[in-house]
Amino acid sequence: MSRPPLPPFTLESATQKVRMAEDGWNSRDPARVALAYSVDSRWRNRSEFLQGRAQIEAFLQRKWQRELDYRLIKELWAFRDNRIAVRFAYEWHDESGQWTRSYGNENWEFDAEGLMQLRIASINDVAIAESERRYHWPQGRRPDDHPGLSALGF
Repeated sequence: MSRPPLPPFTLESATQKVRMAEDGWNSRDPARVALAYSVDSRWRNRSEFLQGRAQIEAFLQRKWQRELDYRLIKELWAFRDNRIAVRFAYEWHDESGQWTRSYGNENWEFDAEGLMQLRIASINDVAIAESERRYHWPQGRRPDDHPGLSALGF
């Protein structure tokens, strides 16, 4: 299965790959998101280590059961050959209604078919009041006219 755009990346194709990842994650569909990763993909997410699509899908199911009303923005930071670095921020709340903004960086490595074979994510959480939220679009894909991270000052 091929997942264009394929490496080696250009500014245009790396930017497209980042937006496609953001759109996938904003779908909150673990099975759909997992298809962007190679069958044997390796992850470090915070302090959790995963390998393979089945573990990734199970992780995402747990994540979105806990992180409610999740909305994410990703931004290209750097790229070279088959690697992309991104920064991101997402907002969510828990069952008690406590809102959180999670900030982080990801390093991605892709195989020749455009599937992510390695994802290394470092993430920090900051509790926020509901009035501090910056992401108010309807659940799903971020509208094209919604500001990105830099425009929001993140």
